[in-house]
Amino acid sequence: MTTRLGIFGGTFDPPHVGHLILAEECLAALQLDRLLWVLTPNPPHKTGQIISPLEARLAMLQAAIGADPRFELSRVDIDRPAPHYALDTVRLLREQNPGAAIFYLMGGDSLHDLPAWHRPAEFLAACDGLGVMRRLGDAVDLGAMENTLPGLGAKVQFVEAPLIEISARDIRQRAAANRPYRYYLTNSVYQWIKEHELYR
Repeated sequence: MTTRLGIFGGTFDPPHVGHLILAEECLAALQLDRLLWVLTPNPPHKTGQIISPLEARLAMLQAAIGADPRFELSRVDIDRPAPHYALDTVRLLREQNPGAAIFYLMGGDSLHDLPAWHRPAEFLAACDGLGVMRRLGDAVDLGAMENTLPGLGAKVQFVEAPLIEISARDIRQRAAANRPYRYYLTNSVYQWIKEHELYR
């Protein structure tokens, strides 16, 4: 039986309960056997933004997902030089997991921007499916995008997840301003942030 493997990439600065809820919804909707959390050290689309040190984000992500055996931290982007394009990430994970069906998870905003990604047609071909977590207001016209990326519609599966207005940026700002953010995070991640005085 083919293993169904999800890829959930991000900077996770910090990883919060919204990430975990979306991951759980994708596991169910896409019938995934495992979900790989791919921590991106220096995302190409976030140049110029201040990002917490890799070691801090790695420790928080391990704390966030460690209790769930279906979740696994992947070092695929950590252990190779930049730039970290999704196409290369998928190809490397396919080499590491021969025979697995690969499903790349993204938000509706990322799907909208997909034609501007690095070699998008090759990226689409490298994936068995795209799990798209759609939010209200995401403007995605698959019919129009098919003209640019033929075959896109057949690979997209929308995941209807609860609308959770939590963002990592908001948590960082709240922590810096000494405003409440405790229940936006798992207890392990919250305690790590407090102990290391991150975002202060």
